[in-house]
Amino acid sequence: MRTRWSELPTTRPATWAEGPERAARPGPDPAERPVALPYVVAWNLTRRCNLACAHCYIAAGPWHEAGDELTAAEFRRIADEILALVPAPVFVLSGGEPLLRDDLEELAGYASARGATVVVGTNGTRLTAERIASLHAAGVRGVALSIDSLDPRYHDRFRHGDGALADTRAAVERLREARLDFVVQTTLTRANRAEIPKLAAWAAEQGAVAFNVYFLVATGRGTKMRGLEPEENDAALRELLALEREYRGRMLVRSKCQPQIMRHACEADPDSPLLHYETRCPCGVQYCRITPDGKLTPCPYLPVVAGDLRREPFAQIWHESPVLRRLREEEPGGKCGRCEYRILCGGCRARAFAETGDLLGPDPACAYEPDGSRPPLSRQRPVTYGRPAPTTLEWTPEARRRLERIPAFVRGVVTARIEAFAREHGHAAVTPEVMDEVRRRLPVDFSKRLPFFTQE
Repeated sequence: MRTRWSELPTTRPATWAEGPERAARPGPDPAERPVALPYVVAWNLTRRCNLACAHCYIAAGPWHEAGDELTAAEFRRIADEILALVPAPVFVLSGGEPLLRDDLEELAGYASARGATVVVGTNGTRLTAERIASLHAAGVRGVALSIDSLDPRYHDRFRHGDGALADTRAAVERLREARLDFVVQTTLTRANRAEIPKLAAWAAEQGAVAFNVYFLVATGRGTKMRGLEPEENDAALRELLALEREYRGRMLVRSKCQPQIMRHACEADPDSPLLHYETRCPCGVQYCRITPDGKLTPCPYLPVVAGDLRREPFAQIWHESPVLRRLREEEPGGKCGRCEYRILCGGCRARAFAETGDLLGPDPACAYEPDGSRPPLSRQRPVTYGRPAPTTLEWTPEARRRLERIPAFVRGVVTARIEAFAREHGHAAVTPEVMDEVRRRLPVDFSKRLPFFTQE
């Protein structure tokens, strides 16, 4: 039975912490658990939006008013609380449409000046050259744009805005001219399924840093939509893996809200760079969402309230919330709990909740049917994503300064890669020149336009 957004209470009843009436399932061995720190915070600044997209998880639209949105002072206080836990998190400032907040640059500038990597998620229709310049000046390091089709008839209808695609494509051109990194994001439906390779090719031609394909989670207005069938999801994931290989060295290609891609990567491409990273659904573990009125939830698509940031400090909610602790400490149930890929994947917790009402229920979008006879698969190589970045070689002062500019949640990955390269090539110390050479070998070729986290 699907739980609808309008039916969700605004407080957290005990059943959300405890789940349905069943014994709690012990979670993975602590050594297998990822570090529980909010490396990425999706921050919905407003429910106001100039569009009314069919799938919007927050049900944003033009009819909303500023109302109970967090003030700039509240934003600053909460940002400081997060930065006290993680010195260099990523803040994804979105909405609704975040450009409708007149103080967006003020908020971005405050967080950026204190060490956060700030990116903006927007529909792009209001992204003028002047606004791009002001965001860039405020320290915004990248922009995520939503494009669901290159056919305006589909995109504009899906986004409920005449001329939306033309406006967003114009914004892409302005971002390129401003040399501000951007990501193209697409929500996968049966109607645009065949267009994914074309969209990936277009994104790469435009110079996108990444192409992210979101698999539908039925929350917000998305409860009125139906996603692909599990077998169709599998086919789409296999295609995304092929696209990832095709654009490797030029543009990242990733699936979102469909961690089952890790099963396909293990089966078809065990050397895939996807397997270098923490791959299990990160919601409530290394990722969370803040609503416009200050509620903390495990992720944007999982509207279970872990706490109210207007009443409780961030750290208290993060460490003590029964909702978040359950996601970290218990194993999922059903076929996800008996699956040999449960460490690498674990299923999408937001979709499980949307479809079953249980945070730890099985993910109904997965076609795989494990029989429970195989032991859980572990990673063949250490994962440094989200972990401290110990160094084993000497680093020159300038190299260390560069390292500190890399977001904390990927710093371990980058450190390990740089030192492995240095040892392989006989370098006794890491210098800026060594880092430059490694940068040229990153999964994306930024020889003409560097990614935001490696810029001087």
